Amino acid sequence: MIHPKTEIQFINNDIGYGVVAKEFIPKGTITWVLDKLDREFTPNELENMEPVYKDIFETYAYKNNRGNLVLCWDNGRFVNHSFNANCLTTAYNFELAIRDIYPGEQLTDDYGYLNIDRPFRGIEEGTKRKIVYPDDLLKYHALWDKKLLSAFRHVSKVQQPLLELIDQDLWSLILLIEKGEAKMESIRTNYYERNNGQIIQ
Repeated sequence: MIHPKTEIQFINNDIGYGVVAKEFIPKGTITWVLDKLDREFTPNELENMEPVYKDIFETYAYKNNRGNLVLCWDNGRFVNHSFNANCLTTAYNFELAIRDIYPGEQLTDDYGYLNIDRPFRGIEEGTKRKIVYPDDLLKYHALWDKKLLSAFRHVSKVQQPLLELIDQDLWSLILLIEKGEAKMESIRTNYYERNNGQIIQ
């Protein structure tokens, strides 16, 4: 589920639609949570679907670390890619704002951690990175972990509208990570290891 203080807006002809903040969303805010209405599909399930469904998955789904496709039911599926993303996923099935997000600003992810199948060129943003690759998570997980850990330091200090979707045990762990009393699991955990179709343990 996407943060409730967001809405879909048309961005431009190149990007199309995106998720935009309606109010200030401070660093450390949980901006998305995998919830009970999001659907997970195996590759075999997708293979047996009509082409029209495959096109939808190609556009809106992401691949998890089991190699299954996750289709978000709400506006979370419209979050666009950015090499300067202001949100990052975690190893715990939720995303965090890694910096302050202002009203009218898009919420963005880095698609480099979504286990894409083929490289694609992103919108020009003046960054060194120009292309998203399937193995970006292996290259950049340490950098993303550093940004996430900085965001974790704020989680109890900001409003969390999606808190009711976080399991109590997980929230307790999040608070320990915030205080430096527990180790944050790396975002690398989300990587799907391909080895003849099998996951490398």
